[in-house]
Amino acid sequence: MGKRVGTSDASSPAEAFNAVFPGTAIVAGSATMLVVATGRATRLGAVAASLALRRPPTAFQKGLHGLGVLILRLTAFLVLFVLLAHLDFHRPPLESFLFAVALAVGLTPELLPMVTTVTLSRGAMRMARQQVVVKRLAAIHDLGAMDVLCTDKTGTLTEAKIILADATGPDGAPSSRVLDLAALNAGLATGVPTTLDAAILSANPPAPGWRVLAEAPFGFERRRSSLLCERGDERILVVKGAPEAVLAACTSTEGPDGARLPMTEAVRAGLLARAVVRGGEGFRLLGVAWRPMPEGDTIEGPESEADLVFSGFCAFLDPAKPSAAAAIARLGALGVRVKIVSGDAAPVLLHVVTFLGLPCKGLLTGEEIEALDHPGLVARVEEVDLYARVSPDQKRRVILALKARGHTVGFIGDGINDAPAIHAADAGLSVEGATEVARAAADLILLAPDLGVLADGVEEGRRTYANIMKYVRMGTSSNFGNTFSMAAASLLIPFLPLLPAQILLNNLLYDLSEMGIPFDAVEAEDVARPHGWDMAAVLRFTLVMGPLSSVFDFVTFGILLWGFGATPEEFRTAWFIESMATQVLVIFLIRTHGRAWKATAPHPTLIATSLSALAVAFALALGPLAPMLGFAPLSGVLLAVIAALVLGYLVAAEALKRLSIGADPV
Repeated sequence: MGKRVGTSDASSPAEAFNAVFPGTAIVAGSATMLVVATGRATRLGAVAASLALRRPPTAFQKGLHGLGVLILRLTAFLVLFVLLAHLDFHRPPLESFLFAVALAVGLTPELLPMVTTVTLSRGAMRMARQQVVVKRLAAIHDLGAMDVLCTDKTGTLTEAKIILADATGPDGAPSSRVLDLAALNAGLATGVPTTLDAAILSANPPAPGWRVLAEAPFGFERRRSSLLCERGDERILVVKGAPEAVLAACTSTEGPDGARLPMTEAVRAGLLARAVVRGGEGFRLLGVAWRPMPEGDTIEGPESEADLVFSGFCAFLDPAKPSAAAAIARLGALGVRVKIVSGDAAPVLLHVVTFLGLPCKGLLTGEEIEALDHPGLVARVEEVDLYARVSPDQKRRVILALKARGHTVGFIGDGINDAPAIHAADAGLSVEGATEVARAAADLILLAPDLGVLADGVEEGRRTYANIMKYVRMGTSSNFGNTFSMAAASLLIPFLPLLPAQILLNNLLYDLSEMGIPFDAVEAEDVARPHGWDMAAVLRFTLVMGPLSSVFDFVTFGILLWGFGATPEEFRTAWFIESMATQVLVIFLIRTHGRAWKATAPHPTLIATSLSALAVAFALALGPLAPMLGFAPLSGVLLAVIAALVLGYLVAAEALKRLSIGADPV
């Protein structure tokens, strides 16, 4: 925009005509400027300072923290209970301590970092094939958990390039005459063409035979540029610029037949009103005018730009992407609500939204946001989808307000002004052609600035979440069930149900069996909507499936002690086998919400790791190394009973699965 001396009453710095900021470029003209702020005190410095702030916790970090707290509480309760109970029963202190430590290790999902990292890494590889570069692995999960996406208009909803939409005469009809005159002014001028000039020349190059005699470059005081052109005996002055500036210098208009009509105040007001209306529709307009120049006359200053004949308007547009509406509809079907947060004026946003038919409601301007404190903004953001004329800090405030409402928020932008919001979002996104600052702040970079690619990324993020949660559910419920069974058994029978080394072996083999989870397929319902780390749901699963496992453990204990009169070594061997079989095989049931036999087939890697770990467990408990590990041979009848117990457990687990998994929150 043009800058000039004076006092501005603009509501936002971007609209102030008397201020310039670091990072901007002077296109034409010169001025003496008074420095009023440097470094961090400048607007650009404030952007840099916001990026240096500690990043707010993301959804993934909050989820892991919640899981850690849950495991810590369960571990502390069970370990302290077992240790104190053993000491109260006058059991050997050292043996009791080692047993309690082994239980603590058994409760810990040691493989969680590996499962999480491998799952996210595989997601990053798949997203790379979909033209998304992942800079922070955890952002894949956050992208899948995202339920609100905030986006700038330019480059995502629009093509981020200016095209000539039309050239119309004073009567509003298409006019090739206007386009020819504009092409002369744009194509014969010296210097680097502006984006508007390039759009004109792309649509219509200047007619041959014309040459430039004199030129008055664009000036922000005049807000127009002039060229004196000659072809043969014809000499004309061609002027283009801001509609109001060009119309102010015109005394007549050009009719469809080339006739000149007087420029009355009513005609001038009507043309200005038409320019305002089209501006509200998202168009940028240039006025085009001309007048004949006698032989010997030249451009001597602004006074030469007088008595012009108004020829018409050139209208320009950053066109909306044809794919944007379909991509937003797809995101909506995935449970992601799209909000537009832009520095553009409200009419421009409304035009784009109307043109694309986007389901947006409510509008807040930067001036209105400035008048709201944080609680006030938090109260408004839920019902507002359009934010116009917002500053970089206001974009960041909108993101933080949405997060305060419990949303997992993504933000996609490409400019320096977008960097604070990108930094504050759970999933910060930018595009390949963005500024270096925006790319540095982003967690993911789209090589194709298309929301359709982003929808693919959302689905991939949900696949990673689904597989991570498979391990979390398995680890917490199985570990809790086994630990509870061992703790109770250690108080009810005169010997330890498993030796500390056997507990650790059980835990190690179980974790190895789950190494195939990151490769597993997921059900369609797992990617249909956003999911959050709901610790209440994890606890519910643990408190249903864990006790179910313990019930079958207690039945096993009774059969071993009273049915077979098992020795301590036989007891430990039988329960070790039963425990491993139930833990490993149940993954094939709870990997899906529906009936196991109707679900997508498990990945071969998951089958291989699970069955291999189970085979190793059987070999160690029943093979030649068994005596070294404290195990003893078992009769065929006892093994058959254990197999029946395992089968009964799997049937019961399938029946209670829906109750234990429940419905994840959106």
